[in-house]
Amino acid sequence: MPTSARRAAAVALALTASVAPLRAQSLPALKLSIEGRAEKVFDTATDKCAPVDMPDVNPRAYRAADGSIVMFALHFEARPLRGPDFAHLKIDCHVALHSKQDPDPATYDGRRYLTSTWTADGKRVAALIHDEYHADHHPGRCLFQSDLQCWWNTVLSFRSDDGGANFTPSKPLVVAAAPFTQDVGQGRHRGFFSPSNMVGKDGYVYAFVSTTGWEGQHFGACLIRNRDPINAAGWRGYDGQDFNVRWRDPYRTKGEAQAICKAIEPFGFPVGAVLRHRASGNWIALWEAPRVEGKFPTSGFYYATSRNLIDWSLPALLAAAPTMHQPCGAGDSNRDGAVLSYPSLLDETSEGRNFDNAGDAPSLFYARVKNNGCIPGAERVLMRQKLKITSAR
Repeated sequence: MPTSARRAAAVALALTASVAPLRAQSLPALKLSIEGRAEKVFDTATDKCAPVDMPDVNPRAYRAADGSIVMFALHFEARPLRGPDFAHLKIDCHVALHSKQDPDPATYDGRRYLTSTWTADGKRVAALIHDEYHADHHPGRCLFQSDLQCWWNTVLSFRSDDGGANFTPSKPLVVAAAPFTQDVGQGRHRGFFSPSNMVGKDGYVYAFVSTTGWEGQHFGACLIRNRDPINAAGWRGYDGQDFNVRWRDPYRTKGEAQAICKAIEPFGFPVGAVLRHRASGNWIALWEAPRVEGKFPTSGFYYATSRNLIDWSLPALLAAAPTMHQPCGAGDSNRDGAVLSYPSLLDETSEGRNFDNAGDAPSLFYARVKNNGCIPGAERVLMRQKLKITSAR
């Protein structure tokens, strides 16, 4: 099974059974609707440099110092897409971030996905990395045989000093980690994973990171922030009162007590994108979810709104579609069909370099993935489609 399908299945299995019904919340302050035709941005059949080049993360973009757009949206050999605008992005065959898949989990060099970026000047670029350690790939490292039972995730900090051409590890490296090493608690997916894009607010830079949880730590999406993402030591997680959670590397601080971050409702699943609607001041979050009784009535893309990044509205459906979590649909109705995954929101009129705000007509980016039977495969297209934002009042 392709990596992305395994990752989605791991998240679904870990979270779906435990997603609680929604508590009383307000309806979204904004209405998002899809407008116009979907356009191809990147097609694995014609545009790849190597077989590994396929849409496999939520697209992230920033403006480089020369004004061009740099986007990361592909696999764990991170090659960027570059161009003057969203309509003319082309793959750069140089690998900006390599994955060694080291058998030693303490190196945090498993499968490194470049999943979040921030730059103040277009030259120095901070990145949050989704690092997957698959113990079942390394003899003697896991008591089980499946990916899910041997899966251990960590969110890392990297940086580039050449506009995103090359990324190197920051110090400290670990941003968010389980308080135990990969050999502890095997039998299920563990750790922190799938950072959202970074957004600026009131002098801080924020992002969401997800966790499947463990004793004392609730599953879901936690909010983190930093004054300057280039400073890896500055990341803190929200504990329900303030940003007091500081994670440590469990391979270097064994036995230390770990603070707990608060899971933010209504997500339950990784937050795919966050941006601020400039006209209203509302924040919009977008994510994909399977059908979950009492919370998500159908599989598809959902959104919610907030004034402060902490208190969010009820979810609203943007697009119903089979997703990676339930690729075959009800009764195998989507066998050999396509799933939609990795949604993101980006607006070419965004102010600043980091596409963390939007006017009334941003673009929805997502991957369209062809199923091989009931398994999402490597035949993929990155798509772009215009949205319309209006008041819901």
